Amino acid sequence: MILNPDSMKPIYMQVAEWLEGEILSGNIKEEERIYSQYQLAEMFNINPATAAKGLNILADDNVVYKKRGLGMFVSPKATEIVRKYRQNRILKQLVFDLVLEANRLDVGEDRLIEMFRQTKAQIKEEKI
Repeated sequence: MILNPDSMKPIYMQVAEWLEGEILSGNIKEEERIYSQYQLAEMFNINPATAAKGLNILADDNVVYKKRGLGMFVSPKATEIVRKYRQNRILKQLVFDLVLEANRLDVGEDRLIEMFRQTKAQIKEEKI
């Protein structure tokens, strides 16, 4: 992933979301050591303090935890925590925005459900 400096979303939030995505996809497993702020800073060509801020967000949400002298590790229930957070905040907001736009365009519920099913089938077919 390449961070987007032009995004309205702060870089540290993008770092946190990237790490969440890595956890959800299984690229970083629960109880596994994660990247340090310096590794993230080098990976994304950002200030280590910015990377640390992203890590701290995840620590505050109990997605990761610190082991003194060893670094940061993914919490045992990190996948569940991230899923719940994204379902309750991010997904709800996306659905709200989608329904609002559908209302503006006079697209009914049946058409939205049809579009949802078509998109889901396309994703499954393309193995995205």
